[in-house]
Amino acid sequence: ITINFSFSFFSSDAICNFVICNDSSLRSQPIIFNPDFFVEKLRHEKPEVFTELVVSNITRLIDLPGAELAQLMGEEDPKLPGTNNTASGFFRSLMTLKRKEKGVVFGSPLTEEGIAQVSQLIEYLHKNLRAEGLFRVPGNSIRQQILKDALNSGTDIDLDSGDFHSNDVATLLKMFLGELPEPLLTHKHFHAHLKIADLTLFDEKGNKTSTPDKERQIEALQLLFLILPAPNRSLLKLLLDLLYQTAKKQDKNKMSAHNLALMFAPHILWPRNVTANDLQENITKLNNGVTFMIKHSQKLFKAPAYIRECARLHYLGSRAHASKDDLDLLTSPGSKELQPLKSQKRSRLDSCHQEETQQRTEEALKELFRHVHNMPDSAKKKKLLRQFNKHTATLTPGSEVLMSPAPRRTRSRSFSGLIKRKVLGTPVILERRSRDATPEPERVSKENIHLLQKCGSPAHMSQAKPKSLEGRKE
Repeated sequence: ITINFSFSFFSSDAICNFVICNDSSLRSQPIIFNPDFFVEKLRHEKPEVFTELVVSNITRLIDLPGAELAQLMGEEDPKLPGTNNTASGFFRSLMTLKRKEKGVVFGSPLTEEGIAQVSQLIEYLHKNLRAEGLFRVPGNSIRQQILKDALNSGTDIDLDSGDFHSNDVATLLKMFLGELPEPLLTHKHFHAHLKIADLTLFDEKGNKTSTPDKERQIEALQLLFLILPAPNRSLLKLLLDLLYQTAKKQDKNKMSAHNLALMFAPHILWPRNVTANDLQENITKLNNGVTFMIKHSQKLFKAPAYIRECARLHYLGSRAHASKDDLDLLTSPGSKELQPLKSQKRSRLDSCHQEETQQRTEEALKELFRHVHNMPDSAKKKKLLRQFNKHTATLTPGSEVLMSPAPRRTRSRSFSGLIKRKVLGTPVILERRSRDATPEPERVSKENIHLLQKCGSPAHMSQAKPKSLEGRKE
């Protein structure tokens, strides 16, 4: 008896799997590594944390009002076009009657069993992509019904026997998608797909252009597909890969990505029981969106790098360097489980921001002080200089040296002052001197705290304290 032992350990950058096996043929096989392992683990074990993490980044890319965001999160029922329009009620009732008779596979909610049955059709079509007009030319209705009954009953089907044509199988695949209770991309995601189609580039002046922003669209679709139900995401991946391979052979089958999108957009994206009149101006946008999905299908089912990093940090708590997007992601509103990760990364981010902000503040204050210092002597200049001296304690150490108070001028003896000194005598003078010499305890303590935080040494405290006192005397 041969016993195989397998174990794995986690490094800072990847998951390494080692297999100890007595079979020499297996040792030469490459190790399979899934970069989205922690992403799938987080989605399976903590779906609420995962959904909040993904949705917070979706809202960073597209603008979703409160109602549409609540629909995406499943907190409200989606409000879809055509729900209040009764003009095309006859067509809606007709489509509803077509879906009334539910089978095990066709017309039922999407399940793993249904995907297993339909995957036979997809696998067969991968071998027959050269048929001209594939998915556009309808097949034989009798053969389609036989094949449909076989799939519903769960009987074994030999599609390679020659009894069925590729057009029969392609039409039946569209029929299966069209009879689902809701589109493959779900009703909750409908408004999000409309917003993704509107993502365009900005010019140098910050004005919006008509050129699609492909990078942001791909990123938004990656995030949106992450929160699809697992059966929907699995079937969508199989379907888009099939359509991608079909479009690659358009020289044979005459079906481009746009032609395929026209065939499948009503089944995977349009809301159920609506017509083209209900969608009106959005119909072109939806068709172009499905075309984009087909062309970029090989990139859409990979989690963005910052989602992978956040999921990995959630389980490993690694202190490995992360990009700015990763750190910004950790500051998004999350659950209590992500708090330790937030504190680790936010401290480094805050220190970098504080240094940059401190430098910019010092430069701006120095420039402002030079401008005030070069002003002609006036009451306004004196007032500004007093304000600088008053807030000396809150400035940075470099700016304290620059913004030293101007030399004090001796006060002129006013006539009212002479009268006071003659009438009241010296006690008034002594009282004023004692009041000026002793600062307010509470204010001084606060300034000391600010100075200790900024400077961090008693030497700065000793230099800054007389300045603040001089400012108070002024």
